[in-house]
Order: sequence, then C-alpha cells, then structure tokens
Amino acid sequence: MKCQLTWLGAILVVSNFATIVADGLENKDSLMTVSNGMNQFATEFYQKSSENNPNNLICSPISAGVVLAMATYGARGNTEKQMRASLRMPEDNAVGKNGFQSLLDSLHGINSVELKLAQKIFTAIGFEVKQEFKDITEKNFYSAAESLDFDNKAEDASRTINNWCAQQTNDHIKNLLGEDDVQGASIVLVNAVYFKGGWEEEFEKYLTEPIPFHIDEKTTKNADMMFIRKNYNYGTLPDLEAIFVELPYKKTSENDATSMFIILPNQITGLKKAEESFNKVNFKELHDNQHSTPLQLSLPKFKVESTLQLQPILEKIGMTDMFQNSADFGGITEAPPLTISKVVQKAFIEVNEEGSEAAAATGMVGMSRSGNFDGPRYISVIIDRPFIFAIVHPATNTILFQGHITDPTL
Repeated sequence: MKCQLTWLGAILVVSNFATIVADGLENKDSLMTVSNGMNQFATEFYQKSSENNPNNLICSPISAGVVLAMATYGARGNTEKQMRASLRMPEDNAVGKNGFQSLLDSLHGINSVELKLAQKIFTAIGFEVKQEFKDITEKNFYSAAESLDFDNKAEDASRTINNWCAQQTNDHIKNLLGEDDVQGASIVLVNAVYFKGGWEEEFEKYLTEPIPFHIDEKTTKNADMMFIRKNYNYGTLPDLEAIFVELPYKKTSENDATSMFIILPNQITGLKKAEESFNKVNFKELHDNQHSTPLQLSLPKFKVESTLQLQPILEKIGMTDMFQNSADFGGITEAPPLTISKVVQKAFIEVNEEGSEAAAATGMVGMSRSGNFDGPRYISVIIDRPFIFAIVHPATNTILFQGHITDPTL
C-alpha cells in the first residue's frame, strides 16, 4: 500500500520582515531539544486547526514549524518572545540553530520513503535582507533565495512561487498564492513537504469492499474499506478514550522508519474528546514500547486536500504581535517595520492499497475476510467512524502530517 501525501507548508507573505545568528555544533541533545519543542507545537497546532475544520483535514505541523522558526530568528522584542514561546524554541540560539539543522539533516536522510522538505525565500527587488538572516536561513535551514518584482510583475512573481511549489511537491500543490497575495510584498517565506511511502506489507486490492462508515450517530455511508490480517503495534489510549494502531512504512533501519498512526475513538462521537486530550499522546513512546498484536484491520481509503489560513490558528497559540503594526522583525532588515500579512498552508494526502515501486511481495495473497485458518487469534479493528491519523518519524518524534477523517467518501 502506498500513502502519497503532499503539502505546501506555511507561507509567510510579509509587508516588510528578521534574525540573529550564533554558531553551534550538531549533537543529539540539540536535536532532541528542538524536536521535542516542535512536537509540543505540533500538538497545539493540530488541536487549534481541528477546531476550525470539522470536516476532513490534513495539515503539516513540521512545515509550519520550520518556516515560523526561520521567521523567529529575525524577530525582536515581544514579537520574538511570543514566537519562541509558541514554538517551544530553546533560548540558547546555538542549541536552536544546531537543533533545526540536525532535525532537517535527519529527515533528509530518510531513504526508504520519498520525503522532500524544502524552504525558499523570495524577496522584492531592492529589498535589503541582513546578512545574518541570510546566513542562518542558508546554513541551518538550507533555504535558497530569489528576488522577484512584487510591485510591477506580481502575476509573474506568484507564478514563479507556485511553479517552485509544484516542482517540490510532484505537482500536487500548484496554486498556493495569487497575484493579490504577493502584490507589494517585501518578502515571502515558503516551505514545501512531499511524502510518498509504501506500507511494510501491502493491502490486497481484491479484498477492498464497501463497508458502512458512521459519519455520525444518524448517518452512515459506504466507504471503500481495505483489509489486512497482520501483526501491528496496537493499544489503548485511556485519556483519549480511544485505541491506536501503528502502520509502518518500509524501512532500512530504525532511524529510517516512518509510520502512520491511526487513533480511533471508542465512540462514534468521540473525535472531539480525543483531540482535546491529544497532548497526552507521545508517538515515540508508543513506537518504542511496541505491543505487537495480531489484527484483522479494516481501514478506509481516503484522499484529502486542505487549504488553511493560519493567522487565526497562530493567534490562538499565542503569536499575535507578528500580524500587527507593532511587529518587530528588525533582525531581517533595516527597512521600514515589517508585519506578516498572510500565512497559508496547503496540504494533500491520498491513502490506498498500492505499494511503492520497491515494495516487497506480500505474504497475505489469497486471504479471505472470514473462514477458518491456522494461526493466532486476531483482534478485529474496523476503522468505521471518525478518526485521527498522523505520519510520524519516531526517531526524532516528528509529526510530518496529521489530520482527521470524518467522511472518507468525499
């Protein structure tokens, strides 16, 4: 089975925009400090995103976190204080910069699935960016830079940005920004993430069949439900009143491992409760404390695309100054004060039975859904009501993508 997932991350379109730089050595401590902070931000980011999006949702906390972290190194005063606190960034700049660089190195080093993470800064012609900000974005965030004419050729500028996004996401995200979005901008920060991975063991297409999915207590729809019989990491989450299943993607080592976690509330109406208590979930701990369990798993196919306007979400998290005239991004430029005028995230995911090109042959060929067979007793898990999903890199406890499905037929 293949999970193909794309998203064009948080984009910051600024009307004038900053940083500080400090050298640091890469080490595990700085990596875990940053990744743990990003994980806490990811939890709150998802919770606030889901409040405003009751329908099918896909978002990428790491993409939003990375582009906002870049901006934080250009913030000053109360703006910087708010952003650091909301992103749970370390106060020590050397630890922070080294940690983000190490985190990106770890994610770039994943080879068993296709994972692309890219950042780019687009500046207005003649807009002077401080060298310190250039240095940190290039060295620690691997961000390239390009100048565009946002004043006189806004349509061409938006097309250039959108073409870059499409290239980074295998053409899944094509129209992130319009001409009006960039007209008169001084600087645009873009992050894109693309994921494509094959399951460790594929779902057989011929076993997929329509099964009722409970949209709510009164509504059901027939959804294309995939089926597999396999040992999975499985357990209960009492605080969320839910269960979880970890579906691993193909891997070459533990550092290379990625997984999709499915969190299924016990009740049809239990999604809200599970999301409210989501801060009590630690995917790395769930992964490390494996409880391999024989399961008969039924999982719906789904395909979701979301476009999120992030300003109200970020303001709820605590980043308010950045959108006001009082914003201080003096670390980016000596030009007139900058404020952030737009933050957009666009994401896409498709989950189906397919495997990757390098997929190994499955050992489940010819299995039926019922009947007598030799082997262990299997627990039946049917994902037939609204659920949470997350694609995670357990080694760094990084949530790459996350969302919820309330109607897989859409």
